[in-house]
Amino acid sequence: MASTRQSYVGEAFSTVSGDDRQGISLEDGSRIAVVGGGPAGSFFSYFLLKMARTIDLDVAVDIFDPRSFSNCGPAGCNHCGGIVSETLIQILAAEGINLPRSVVQRGIESYVVHMDVGSVAIESLSGEMRIAALYRGNGPREGGESSWESFDGYLQNMTTDMGAKVVRQLITGVDWRDGYPWLQFADHSETRYDLLAVASGVNSNFINMLDGSPATVKPPRTTRTFVCEFKSSQAELMEILGNAVHVFLLAIPRLEFAAIIPKGDFATVVMVGEDLDQELVHEFLNDPVVRACFPTDTTPCVCSCAPLINLKARSRPYGDRLVMIGDSGVTRLYKDGIGAAFRTAKAAASTAVFQGISEQAFESRFWPACRRISNDNAIGAVMFASTGLFKRFRFLRRIMYSMAAREQQKANRKPHMSSMLWNMFTGSAPYTEILLDAMHPGFIGHFGWNLLNPIRTKVKQKKVELKKAE
Repeated sequence: MASTRQSYVGEAFSTVSGDDRQGISLEDGSRIAVVGGGPAGSFFSYFLLKMARTIDLDVAVDIFDPRSFSNCGPAGCNHCGGIVSETLIQILAAEGINLPRSVVQRGIESYVVHMDVGSVAIESLSGEMRIAALYRGNGPREGGESSWESFDGYLQNMTTDMGAKVVRQLITGVDWRDGYPWLQFADHSETRYDLLAVASGVNSNFINMLDGSPATVKPPRTTRTFVCEFKSSQAELMEILGNAVHVFLLAIPRLEFAAIIPKGDFATVVMVGEDLDQELVHEFLNDPVVRACFPTDTTPCVCSCAPLINLKARSRPYGDRLVMIGDSGVTRLYKDGIGAAFRTAKAAASTAVFQGISEQAFESRFWPACRRISNDNAIGAVMFASTGLFKRFRFLRRIMYSMAAREQQKANRKPHMSSMLWNMFTGSAPYTEILLDAMHPGFIGHFGWNLLNPIRTKVKQKKVELKKAE
């Protein structure tokens, strides 16, 4: 069996490049270090071990993560709003990964868009509760005893069932000798690995240890977010928020995006903005439109953080025996970070098992998956810039509200605006697809009709006034 596997891998390598470094491959006994045990690290470990089994390749995977996702608060948290898109849920199910009820705190039926001109509920386009609100850890600080299961913990347990080992040892440095990565630890010991997969995200100090690595390039461009958990009760949250994510498009300078997500006994507030600071946070939380969505005026904030998010990909998140996945390398702009982690992790694992672990192999098979996300993000930046225009001009917000409200009231009406807003907020579709929908003649026609409608109304009123004057 071993000789068959080696022959198969050799054929895969021969299709890529004749460079000597193309021969760098995983072999029986190879050791892989995965730094970061969140979704990217777990997906990578899971698929690498699963694919390795198909060709009878025996490798060892060590996942380094200091957190325990069974803990409440920061010690078991990945600092995330915690929304999984309907697209990703379907993809995971196709892979045999079905999220249990103990992981999903709330099934999301709709998104409610709040503006100063009105609020409109946009139902799931598929008519099913296919979006999940969940915790990346075991819940917020002061969450108490809980029956919840961490999404990240669930994925990590999935990898250990496949044979991965979770290591709580603190990494203090990385050294590269003879082309191999050596991880150094607090007890002054060190271990050589055949492949280093970085899935630590942009909030980890580990990124700073990679100077001199094969992928030393300009780090990802980031911006700061704000995540806060407000304590309430399930009954109160259901009465006021229901099974809906509440999104706010308000004319607040520097605020890019904000939402309130119901989860169990808590409401999660997520904000993204330019130079986000306490002043911007207080302005948003004190806005009358936002206050109307809070259970009570005395609802306490029991847990908060201000993590960074990746805005722009690394130009080369790979090298010989090194690959960077998830937020550490490339992720989707603002939305569906877990989906991007899944895609980049699976592409990296497939490359490592079937193509090799050289720079050329990752460039050939891993980088195209990253580039698709990066190119789509460029379209996403344009889409969010257009959303900024709607937030700036009240008459545009009225048009957005009018179109979405009419579409939700009439079942036979094409949901042009509703579809665009749903996909923008959920991350269920690529930004390129959303842009094409916005260029649809039906969307343009309805938008133009609503744009001219106030003018027609004023003309009619003027005619009526003239008739009365006669």
